[in-house]
Amino acid sequence: MKIPGIVRIGRPVNSSVAGVAAIIGYLMATGTLVPGTLLLAAIVFLVTSAGNVVNDYFDIETDRINRPERPLPSGDIGERTARVLATGLFASGILLAAFTNILCLVIAVFNSALLAGYAAWLKRTPLIGNIAVSYLSGSIFLFGGAFAGIEGLIRVIPVAAITFLAMLSRELLKDAEDVEGDSETGASTLPVRIGVKKTAYIGFFCLAGAVAASMVPFLWWGHWYIAGILPIDLALLAAGLRPLRCDTPDCIRTTGATSLLKYAMFASLVVFTAAAVLL
Repeated sequence: MKIPGIVRIGRPVNSSVAGVAAIIGYLMATGTLVPGTLLLAAIVFLVTSAGNVVNDYFDIETDRINRPERPLPSGDIGERTARVLATGLFASGILLAAFTNILCLVIAVFNSALLAGYAAWLKRTPLIGNIAVSYLSGSIFLFGGAFAGIEGLIRVIPVAAITFLAMLSRELLKDAEDVEGDSETGASTLPVRIGVKKTAYIGFFCLAGAVAASMVPFLWWGHWYIAGILPIDLALLAAGLRPLRCDTPDCIRTTGATSLLKYAMFASLVVFTAAAVLL
């Protein structure tokens, strides 16, 4: 059975995963779970879904060519419906955030504005758009930690930093893989501006920063944590080193760096979650 366009446009699976990440953020901050974390998941689900809708709204002309099967270009839903849906989802998420605490409310409002701004303007801005996406990924853990107060927020900063830096590296490398197509369509990405090799070096330095941030939780989780995170840190560095020899998008693709980064980021999440529960 075909899923209705009004459901598909919010990408419910991706939004649900983001909601679970917020719960994990709280778990990392406290080592426990409370029923209220379900509210966090609902807020993140709504705001993330809204961001997906507004992103498709501003990408409709591009999607008519590249993704004609998506709900808007295929005509499954209209542009006005998409505007109303995005507004309702954003408003519902922020309204629910008002029942958490001031830290969570501020993050929810700021991220909602950033999601809209990203879709409308920042997406087409070199590096700034990459930074925005990477922050939004890391901020899910900040949101979960903030539910436990300022101490919980501080506790998850290393996790958010690792996510931000690793995601930024991956975003830049993905842009480097697509530099030929982006050049033809006039997209002004960072690799188009400065070249593949320089972009690869920036990506590596981001990963080195992520590895440095991953050492901070040793202060409260100890040696067992280091034993778990060290192989992942080595994988991150390996993923960052591979593209340094590359001058072309094809070379970047053959390194498999973006896939390795994805798996390493997931593995780091498993280690952080296990450490929060067991150590």
